[in-house]
Amino acid sequence: MKIQHDHGTLLLDDLPREHLEAFRSARLDPRVRRLRAPGHAYGAVLETARASGIDVQHDDVAAARLAPPSLSCRDALEASLRPYQRQALAGWELAARRGVVVLPTGAGKTRVGLAAIARGAAPSLVVVPTRALLEQWHRALGAGLETPIARFGDGAHELGPITVATYASALRHASTLAPRFGLLVVDEAHHFGDAAMDEILETSTASLRLGLTATPPEGPEAVRLSELVGPIVCDVSVHDLAGRWLAPFDQLVLRLPLTREERREHDASRATFKRWVESLVGDRERTFHELAREAQTSPEGRAAMMALRRSRAVLALTEAKEQMLARLLHQHRTSKTLVFVGTNEAAYRVARRFLVMPITCDIGRDERAKALARFAEGSLRVLVSARVLNEGIDVPDAEVAIVLGGVLGAREHVQRVGRVLRPSEGKRATIYELVSEGTREGWLSRERRRGLAPHELSEAS
Repeated sequence: MKIQHDHGTLLLDDLPREHLEAFRSARLDPRVRRLRAPGHAYGAVLETARASGIDVQHDDVAAARLAPPSLSCRDALEASLRPYQRQALAGWELAARRGVVVLPTGAGKTRVGLAAIARGAAPSLVVVPTRALLEQWHRALGAGLETPIARFGDGAHELGPITVATYASALRHASTLAPRFGLLVVDEAHHFGDAAMDEILETSTASLRLGLTATPPEGPEAVRLSELVGPIVCDVSVHDLAGRWLAPFDQLVLRLPLTREERREHDASRATFKRWVESLVGDRERTFHELAREAQTSPEGRAAMMALRRSRAVLALTEAKEQMLARLLHQHRTSKTLVFVGTNEAAYRVARRFLVMPITCDIGRDERAKALARFAEGSLRVLVSARVLNEGIDVPDAEVAIVLGGVLGAREHVQRVGRVLRPSEGKRATIYELVSEGTREGWLSRERRRGLAPHELSEAS
């Protein structure tokens, strides 16, 4: 039998006819009249060949594989793991080193990834969603594994036994990277399963796979992620770790009124959007993405979406939220505080109003790194962000989070509040959520808090 790697797929030649049915992942490609299998089926193809007694005489993937990393740090790394991190790795190994580990933000998912690379002893590719996480993983891998780490993304195109790449670069160069690695570590794995970037996982020939996330997807995306990475092998919540491995915390929901003018503009805009939704033909419920696509097909739909955006803009930073934010920033003036808003525009409004540092996608990497360093040392005590700080970026020693409502769901909320849950001696974190009364923010607030400890929750008006 021969295995040829072809643009992220496998062409299988010289298979004995009596064994064709055993290779269930392969299909006849009429264009070339050869059997073709997806790249991610490489391990299954080899296993089927072994079980069927078939010799693989030529294997493009094996020839293209990078050498495994030379690591001398495994014992020290293993000794530094917390009990739940060891539990996560044990579950991963019991699942044949394929699976998704669910740990809260701040619980050390990166350490689990490092230990998996050390245990796997295979050339390893780590894929991450942003350039900021590329830098963060690059530093953590180099320090934790005590070996040079290659970068693929943000202008770099390095390949080494351990390589970290952004999703964008991994997708753009999928066929090049696909045969080179035996272990694939997928950070923030909840981004996969909906087909947008699944090609990274589909083309990779890595037999060993580890997904890391604080917020696993649900529904069809969860099924697809399980097919491409593996099942959930460990699921630990914030509640499980708060007080010992994560900082204990208090969460307060502050329900605030709208002014008469804000109420009039919000309700009128929401009513415009609601009338258009009710006018759609058919009685089936549509997802927001389906509504957004359908809105582009008519002037009424486009007007409805503009009205929805106006209603959200009203709630982004209401008069009451601005006043309460001023009180909270004064009350916690000696604490390191993160303010989360719904849009970049709101972030800049808060930054101008309170003379605090915004962290947005418009802020360059160097400027952001300097701001985070100043925050860590204490010369900056407040940062405001829309989404940049939601995912992955390490914000040392933050103690207070102030969430100004918004339309984001439970996944983003868990990621946001996780920024203040990294433990330190004597620390107790405080999380405020500012919600406009009589709006959809109330329902969204309840949804967002599902993943947090219920006994830590209180509400105030």
